[in-house]
Amino acid sequence: MILVHVIGARPQFIKLAPLLRSFKSLDKRQQSGIKNILIHTGQHYDDEMSSIFFRDLQIPEPDYNLGVGSGSHAFQTGEMLHKIEGLLIKVSPDLLVIYGDTNSTLAGSLAAVKLHSPIAHVEAGLRSFNKRMPEEINRIISDHVSDILLAPTPTAMKNLKQEGMGKKSFYTGDIMYDAVLINQPVAEEKSDILKRLELENKDFAVVTIHRAENTENVQNLKLLFQTLAEIASPYFTVVFPIHPRTKNFIRLKNIIPSNSSHLKIIEPVGYFDMLKLVSHCQMILTDSGGLQKEAYFLNRPCITLREETEWAETITGKGNIITGINPDKIVKAIQEWKKRLKNTPTDFSKEIRKSFGDGRASEIIRDIILSSQKI
Repeated sequence: MILVHVIGARPQFIKLAPLLRSFKSLDKRQQSGIKNILIHTGQHYDDEMSSIFFRDLQIPEPDYNLGVGSGSHAFQTGEMLHKIEGLLIKVSPDLLVIYGDTNSTLAGSLAAVKLHSPIAHVEAGLRSFNKRMPEEINRIISDHVSDILLAPTPTAMKNLKQEGMGKKSFYTGDIMYDAVLINQPVAEEKSDILKRLELENKDFAVVTIHRAENTENVQNLKLLFQTLAEIASPYFTVVFPIHPRTKNFIRLKNIIPSNSSHLKIIEPVGYFDMLKLVSHCQMILTDSGGLQKEAYFLNRPCITLREETEWAETITGKGNIITGINPDKIVKAIQEWKKRLKNTPTDFSKEIRKSFGDGRASEIIRDIILSSQKI
């Protein structure tokens, strides 16, 4: 069985690793008929956003690297679509596996469906119900053209059923939960980022900002930087691994972040370093879907700098507060979390088990894929 995996961004590398690991866990007789081929689109291409994840997560070198790089949505998707199509014709896979909701996901699904090549979508069924988000369009289209939909949560399954896709949908649990369970102990031992950033025995928060609605709007980005500077000193040190998109935009628009000794703007960090930061911080402020979940899995309070989330379970499980970029709401959420933390330590473990599975999503996905020719 020939499986082609299309990946291109750091969240996809994190999802891929446990699945490849689950294939390796099969005995040699079972492995003999399986060939995993990796296509890296190059959507994330520098060391901090790509190579370090392959090293940390022990992912094999991609069989093909398309080197698409950055660009507009149309440019990225078009370049990927053209190059993926050629490789699919050459390889003729039994199944194409796509992950998440990036332009790489969309390009892979479109290339495959035009060639009548079966598609499995890992992390299917997520909906923010905000079609201004490029990710929402990517995930909706990818779900509707895929043959096997692998839903990480009960809410995702419900969404797929409501859209008439229940017969090809499977609840698997969240493969990123597998990744955290596997890698958090390793990160704790290997990462020295707390020492490097002089954060040992200090209260600090972790911030990430990369969504288009926050990075491509000058006023929104200025407001966010101003808010971060204002909360840094009275509440805690703020550690901000800056995404290349955000960094490029502040340079192009000549935005100068407020100067504060308590606001540490650093380069992007690898997976182990980020897990270590999240495990030891007081709370997370982010517009990232993946980091909302990682915070939840690691029992860290989260504040989401968006107006909605596709990860409804982090809200119902009381691990996430949505504020958008409103400074007053952000400060109120920080104060609420500090009050909660003072009274009761966070522990979302029961809700995680109910919503995100038991850490065996990669095995469940693997088995569904292996039986897909019978589906």
